[in-house]
Amino acid sequence: MDLKCVKTIKCDQGAIRAVRFNVDGEYCLTCGSDKKIKLWNPYKELCLKSYAGHGDCVMDVCGSCDSSELASCGADKSVVLWDVSDGRVKRRLRQHAATVNCVKYNEDSSVIVSGSNDNTVCCWDTRSRSNSPIQVLKEAKDSITKVLVIGHQILTGSLDCFIRTYDIRMGNIDADYIGKPISCISSTQDNMCTLVSCTDNTLKLMDRQKGELLNEYTGHTVGDYFIENCVFHNDSIILSGSTCGHLWSWDFVSARVLEKLQPTDISHKQSVNSINTHPSKKVLITSCGHSISLWSE
Repeated sequence: MDLKCVKTIKCDQGAIRAVRFNVDGEYCLTCGSDKKIKLWNPYKELCLKSYAGHGDCVMDVCGSCDSSELASCGADKSVVLWDVSDGRVKRRLRQHAATVNCVKYNEDSSVIVSGSNDNTVCCWDTRSRSNSPIQVLKEAKDSITKVLVIGHQILTGSLDCFIRTYDIRMGNIDADYIGKPISCISSTQDNMCTLVSCTDNTLKLMDRQKGELLNEYTGHTVGDYFIENCVFHNDSIILSGSTCGHLWSWDFVSARVLEKLQPTDISHKQSVNSINTHPSKKVLITSCGHSISLWSE
């Protein structure tokens, strides 16, 4: 892999909690500790719009399937639905009793799924006028750190050491015990495996159907931070941020460390905490401190 940092953008919104591409990868969103969300053209280093309305630091954001809406969540315990074009708050959803760590749309953006430090996952109908969730998932015994929506299934990672898979269509739940608190989960592009970041500085590749451990990747440091991971390049490369300021890469099959990359113009001591891959190109975007970096081959 010959991945290089091609641009670094100082976002001027405090510490960046998450960076996300939109559905076609033409734009990206950043959310920060200054309570704002920003919409960027990262290829031109251009900030297009700011969205202000959260009462505390924004933890996560995602765009809808047609890029007309945003959903965000934060330390003010709320999930907010935004109109992209005019920056208006369309709905403010309050059910969680603590910081909301993660938010995700389903495939057609009819449902938003959010996970919180109150140990619950809420499902919200975006087309309803009701501000109450259509379903609350209460099985976790500790904070929800990450949610994924894959077809009719919701996957959650929690600090109680479990990955839970909710099959909404069948009404089933599968719980896989990982053994260590989970700080992040992501899926391979074929959705056959789940990549799990644990607080013991390991990445574990789990078979989604059988719950078996397939591979383990080590060398980086995560600690108690929510450091994100992803699977890149046609499921051939494993990537993770780290608290030491490097973007780590491993070979998917052999688990051999390929590279330790550092964003340009960034202090070595800052964590690379958020990673998001372009939906179709060999491009990814990361956040580190107050900046985001665009990576390409």
